[in-house]
Amino acid sequence: MQVMVQQAELKVDRLPYEVTSFVGRRQAVGELRLALSRARLVTLTGPAGVGKSRLALRVARRVRRAFPDGAVLIELAGITEPTLVPSAVAAALELIDHSNLDAETVLLNGLANRRMLLVLDNCEHLLNACGHLVDRLLSAAPGLRVLATSREPLGIGAERVWPVPPLSLPTVNRPDGTSSTGPDAAHEAITLFGERAAAVAPSFAVDENNVTDVARLCQRLDGLPLAIELAAGRMRVMSVEQILARLDDRFRLLAARAPLAAARHRTLRAAVEWSFDLCTPSERTLWARCSVFAGEFDLDAAEAVCSDDELPADQVLSSVAGLVDKSVLTRVEHGLRVRYRMLETIREFGQERLAERGEEAILRRRHRDHYLRLAEQTDIDASGPRQAELAGRARADRADIWAALDYCCTTPGEARAGLRLATGFWYYWFACGFVRDGRRWLDRLLALDTAPSSERARALWVNGFIAHLQGNCTTSLRLDEESRELAGQLGDETALTYATQCFAGVLLWSGELDAALPLLDQVLARHRASGDWTAFALLIFALCADAASRQGRMDEAMELVAEARSLGASLGDRWMLSCIGWGVGVMWWMAGVPAKAREPLIEALREKADLDDQLGIMYCLEMLSLVAGTEGDWKRAAVLYGAAARMREPIDHPLFGAQRFLDWSRQCETDCRKALGDAAFTAISQQGAQLAQPELITDALGADAFAPPSAGAPSAQASAGTLTRREVEVAALIAGGMSNKQIAAELVIAQRTAEAHVEHILSKLGFTCRAQIATWVTEQDRPPGKGEAG
Repeated sequence: MQVMVQQAELKVDRLPYEVTSFVGRRQAVGELRLALSRARLVTLTGPAGVGKSRLALRVARRVRRAFPDGAVLIELAGITEPTLVPSAVAAALELIDHSNLDAETVLLNGLANRRMLLVLDNCEHLLNACGHLVDRLLSAAPGLRVLATSREPLGIGAERVWPVPPLSLPTVNRPDGTSSTGPDAAHEAITLFGERAAAVAPSFAVDENNVTDVARLCQRLDGLPLAIELAAGRMRVMSVEQILARLDDRFRLLAARAPLAAARHRTLRAAVEWSFDLCTPSERTLWARCSVFAGEFDLDAAEAVCSDDELPADQVLSSVAGLVDKSVLTRVEHGLRVRYRMLETIREFGQERLAERGEEAILRRRHRDHYLRLAEQTDIDASGPRQAELAGRARADRADIWAALDYCCTTPGEARAGLRLATGFWYYWFACGFVRDGRRWLDRLLALDTAPSSERARALWVNGFIAHLQGNCTTSLRLDEESRELAGQLGDETALTYATQCFAGVLLWSGELDAALPLLDQVLARHRASGDWTAFALLIFALCADAASRQGRMDEAMELVAEARSLGASLGDRWMLSCIGWGVGVMWWMAGVPAKAREPLIEALREKADLDDQLGIMYCLEMLSLVAGTEGDWKRAAVLYGAAARMREPIDHPLFGAQRFLDWSRQCETDCRKALGDAAFTAISQQGAQLAQPELITDALGADAFAPPSAGAPSAQASAGTLTRREVEVAALIAGGMSNKQIAAELVIAQRTAEAHVEHILSKLGFTCRAQIATWVTEQDRPPGKGEAG
């Protein structure tokens, strides 16, 4: 069934899967479902480890069908700065926004018409910020409901507080001398211990011989799920009796050290500290040091941040394995790469141990240094074949990138390193749809470090380009000009080249062609002289080609495009080549040849979608809408127009703030309304606005449906309606003996695209080799009856 959403950026049903069984809580789930039907904010309260998060997710999964726009988990444990709460919520929703609006306003606008459930997890350290945001969101979005977890209520009027009790426990040693325990006793705590213990010790089962000891153990742990799971994890190497003996010692020790703490805190602390004491010295050290990570991390990060003479890098792997075995670290798979995370209670305990060791400052510095090195490597790899991988990694590391940037902003003398970190992640800001985040961090860091430096010069033009992407041309020109002046003073030729490129690009897109031309020529000459080509440097070819095409010099424009493609292929770049392909589509559309515009735009959209370039996807849909309208395919034009219009809503000044794009968009809308009628256009464009992004892109890439019928189409097309017109062309070139590289050169497309066409042809026709394609083409061109056995 098609899921209809108004914004593709909101991924519905973003709830993590349960990796272990959910035990008990049937009555609690039923009561919470009822509470959520009556109150728009329900807050689950209770001590750490009582199972608030797990219960909230269980309830969210049970009620998700009642929310057409989805149920989404927002994890706040890694956020330490209250002002970042709106940004964290927007990031978890993947609510793509490229404007300079504050994150709270973006959320209010983006959720206003949603029927959605938000699960805000771990609010206790951000009570005021969470309460303020939830209060505003509930006022602005009548279809929104919130399920929160916190050790304390949020304290706003709409809140229904629901205390989460411990798991049900048996009564051991009743006053009459009997016991409620037995092999089949339906007690949640015993069931949980039995299931988790059997997972690590398959021969274990709760039976009449051990049920009393298990019941006593669960009782001493107050039925807290976290404590029970930690205890069950030790069943790999201990018996229930041994665990009980050690647990007794730890409880008394902790009570003596913290006599004023609440009993439930002493109990949980005892369970966690007991687990800590059972670790090897190396595991204890790693536990404390891993608490510096704000989110998920991988083995490379653990080795880089946590190792030293006390814990050598070659011992980190075994220590990580030990902590995973003890359920201190949770294993999380991201594609082919394994990452780790800590439960918040485990992390808090580790942070206390880190402070006791006097290592908090040095570990935060090491953490920042690691992500600074990652930023510098990302800067290098962003001009090569790892672009898709980099985007995925940056998203996974988002919480720790923020933490590293925050360290640079809040630690005296570290702002300049922050500039290096923020600019190193330029690909993340430009190509992954997070321009607003990049702008916020760069604005903050530039205000902190105002002294002349190469780092500042680079940060200025990077921030200027972000402003350009947001359509803030005046701001972009100011930042670029400041970068040019500073680079000139410092003799920084690289910064001067890039700042001038950005400056000239804004002039060009603002319609100031005469002012832009000499600067573009200057930048192209400087790039060629240096020979230091990067993905972003390739943008100069798109700008120069655009300028040439506006002057009617299409041959020169295509020569520049060919040079860019050759250089891009040598780098392994895909992102900038897709940007250039989009530019080619724009040039041919402006030249009045929409048939030549379509293929590079579809190719660019395919790449943008694969790289998850949100801005790029929007601009491709915008141009494909114009092409469809020019060719009279009004319904498709309206669908794509509606989708693009919805995607550009969050931008302050959409379409780069360029008047010509704005005019084209308005004209497309006018023409579609005239051809379809107001009512039909509104309905069809709204359909496009509501399509989920994957479905929308699949529809937009459906070149068969997009291509208008042509009287001059090859005979092969008529015989094989499954092939697009471009695929028919490719098939004919295969029959002529051309390689993929030769086909790419002949059709002026990327070799990767040519290879994709060949794969599609083989798949559609059910063939396994190129020779079969050549034979098929020959048969298609053969006159009827020729060569047939008679």
